[in-house]
Amino acid sequence: MTDQADAVREQELLIDTDGGPARVLLRPTPHQPRGLLMLGHGAGGGVGAPDLLTATGVAGDLGWHVALVEQPYRVAGRRAPAPARQLDTAWTQVAMHLRHDALAGLPVVVGGRSSGARVACRTATDLGAIGALCLAFPLQPPKDRPSRLPELESAGVPVLVVQGERDRFGMPPAAPERTVVTVAGDHSLKKDQDAIAGAVRDWLTGLPASA
Repeated sequence: MTDQADAVREQELLIDTDGGPARVLLRPTPHQPRGLLMLGHGAGGGVGAPDLLTATGVAGDLGWHVALVEQPYRVAGRRAPAPARQLDTAWTQVAMHLRHDALAGLPVVVGGRSSGARVACRTATDLGAIGALCLAFPLQPPKDRPSRLPELESAGVPVLVVQGERDRFGMPPAAPERTVVTVAGDHSLKKDQDAIAGAVRDWLTGLPASA
């Protein structure tokens, strides 16, 4: 491994944010580092979701350090998510902390599943990310509330959406900078990890080195 790869080791970090401590599981790549992939969890789940772990493994094989970010409300033992502004602030503060020392200067891809994908899209431009990886993006909320398509469209960077064909929140449309891959299963994305891995691998491999 290179000196930069050697400088990053697998570790668990507690990072102070305005909403309390966030927990980060940092998984370094054993290869020449290409960048940092930050992944957030769903509203009621954690960073051990199968699709997040699949993406982590693929990214590491391709030369990406991966940071699995647990939001402060989960660290505090609460299941109900914090308001969007608090989620975005905590995520941004974690990103700024990580982009120091051994991770400084590396391109960043933001992402996550469900609620975590929404946070990634809302913050991608401000963080200078080069892409956003959205696993099970919850496009249409219940009770006839407005579509969340504007959040996807606001990312301002290349976006990959991996969506279960029976996702109860609907199917986002493709767009010039948005690739949508449909896989077997529902919103949990538990059914076909091979298809998820292939979609993530193809997209990361083709991602330009800068925004």
